Amino acid sequence: MTSTTRTVQVYRIYIKATPEAVWAAITDPEWSERYGYRSPAHYELRPGGRYRGLASPEMTAVGVPELAVEGEVLEVDPPRRLVQTWHPLWGAEAAAEPPTRLTYEIDEISPGVTRLTVVHDVTDAPSVAAMVGGEVPNAGGGWSEVLSDLKTLLETGKPLAC
Repeated sequence: MTSTTRTVQVYRIYIKATPEAVWAAITDPEWSERYGYRSPAHYELRPGGRYRGLASPEMTAVGVPELAVEGEVLEVDPPRRLVQTWHPLWGAEAAAEPPTRLTYEIDEISPGVTRLTVVHDVTDAPSVAAMVGGEVPNAGGGWSEVLSDLKTLLETGKPLAC
């Protein structure tokens, strides 16, 4: 009998932006390619819909497949909540792990200020946990870097790095 230890990473940031702007930054490919790993995210925003995270040109140049991450949309409540599966396809180790569960919770805490909470259940996916936790050298800073970049872009109109 195999036992499973549940592993969940939680990230919370506060952004001077509306919930609608945060929702768009997460779900609109024209926004999502402007921060983080500069790769567009495509959603079919309905339960059972497809999620596709495409690789940026810089990522494909180092061998990441064009379809870098795939998943299924589980819950959609714009602009408050998005739940999906998340399964990276780059690297044999990460691709061999089961899909993980990713939840975005978006709450307006005062006019013009939004709290974004990202909950990533990486149970049984230690390679993915290390990557999204920013623990893999030369692989970016994981969720902390992506969310910092998203916040900076929404608040200033410019990403952290150009």
